[in-house]
Amino acid sequence: MSTVTSADGTAIAFEAYGQGRPLILIDGATAHRAVNPVNDEVGKLLTDSFRTYAYDRRGRGESGDTAPYAIQREIEDIAALIEDAGQPAVLFGWSSGSLLALDAAAAGLPIAGLVLFEPPVVVDDVRPPLPSDYVEQLETFVAEGRRDQAAELFMTAAAMMPAEAIPGMKQSPYWAPVEEIAHTISYDGRIMGTTMSGNPLPADRWADVKVPVLVLYGDQTWPALSAGARAVAEHLPTATLKAIPGENHGTEAATLAPVLREFADLT
Repeated sequence: MSTVTSADGTAIAFEAYGQGRPLILIDGATAHRAVNPVNDEVGKLLTDSFRTYAYDRRGRGESGDTAPYAIQREIEDIAALIEDAGQPAVLFGWSSGSLLALDAAAAGLPIAGLVLFEPPVVVDDVRPPLPSDYVEQLETFVAEGRRDQAAELFMTAAAMMPAEAIPGMKQSPYWAPVEEIAHTISYDGRIMGTTMSGNPLPADRWADVKVPVLVLYGDQTWPALSAGARAVAEHLPTATLKAIPGENHGTEAATLAPVLREFADLT
């Protein structure tokens, strides 16, 4: 494991694989290296052509977390990784991590291209929108020590898990790691902003993104997520939309790595 120091002094932990063109993999809500091995597996598959960064977003895993939170701090974390790489990077983002990747590109970081996997966008009535006070509810639960309720809100309101499934999930090995980083769920809520409100994306959001963008979705995913991927692709003039056969809101390294290789070779 290595670290970079972000602009506010926060240590950001990462593993880097291979040499060559930098590729930075950005997790979505609740994920980090200890619970999502796919990023490391992708890096190992691409060692011949890329220097792949699998990192822990701030507040998760082995990275630090300096208060107060701001989206700009996470953009600065990515900037520190790009500086370590020494040249413009391709960014890949899972779910809400894809919106952070877009924000980083819009902020003018040296980025060669973006690959976005199922960005959490709802622009119609295909599913209920997030509560307008979603972030405030999450932060209240965490401040009151009710991290389990923050995790439950994320699972039911954002991930659309049925309420009756939650008691069983709380007994699974998956639940404790989610509770541990429940304070970071609101970070992704802030990054999403109004993207899951059911309203069209604001015309000026990501207007400064000029680099090539590939928007991916699994052809077996929930209708809301495939619709969201299409909405993002239509919103970005430089975007291309691609379905991944047989996948849903996730995929395997062996499937993802060739897609990333092909995209990076074209940018």
